[in-house]
Amino acid sequence: MTPSPISRLARHALLALGLAGSLAAHAASDANLPAPHHLAVDAASAQSDDVVQTARRYAAFWDTGDVVYAKLALSPEFVDRTLPAGRPQGPDGPLQASKGFRAAVPDLHAEIDDLVVAGDRASVHLHFRGHFTGQFQNLKGNGQTVDFQAFDLYRVRDGRISKTGTSKTI
Repeated sequence: MTPSPISRLARHALLALGLAGSLAAHAASDANLPAPHHLAVDAASAQSDDVVQTARRYAAFWDTGDVVYAKLALSPEFVDRTLPAGRPQGPDGPLQASKGFRAAVPDLHAEIDDLVVAGDRASVHLHFRGHFTGQFQNLKGNGQTVDFQAFDLYRVRDGRISKTGTSKTI
């Protein structure tokens, strides 16, 4: 039996309300976002608080794998200017990367070592740790330690990351 257009509309409205409620709950829990070990902010920037909050939300996504943090941090028009081969462009790219990496390293943890904000841009030094106990392609982990760093540059517009890349591309 095919659902009526009204019941489909009601189902979509409920899903939207559920996502909105989930986003609001996460926004309210911003006090629990990863805090940078070192923070430098251009005092003349009127939007620095938004840029810091956005960078911390994106770090929370990498730290927890919680998709809601990515949705709060990434613009729907997000562009990765240093996109690795095989990863889709847009917000789905980081979601796919996190899911795959967490399958290999279920206890993945990310910290913000350094966060530098100037204008609408953030430079972020993330430190990742965990253990390779899962599966990555044809490889099965046996508890090897994973410890690596990532350096990202973000451009933030309207409270969301619109671009990532190198200083020449964003």
